[in-house]
Amino acid sequence: MTVQSIFTSRAVTRLIEAGNTATCTICRLPVKFRAKAKLQQVIANVYNDGVWERVEHFHVDCYENASRPYGPAS
Repeated sequence: MTVQSIFTSRAVTRLIEAGNTATCTICRLPVKFRAKAKLQQVIANVYNDGVWERVEHFHVDCYENASRPYGPAS
């Protein structure tokens, strides 16, 4: 018997790495690396009916202001 997992959308907080080219899903501005600031971003894996669909990037403030669309970022 095989147990199949149903994946759901989820979000995590990560440091913004050098060379990052992501654009915030909410404000459409680049999620930029700054060496001295050690800024973070929220990355969400988005699933539709248990199937992976896309990755979305957010500034931490934008994600919070949007009422955490994929739940609390771990």
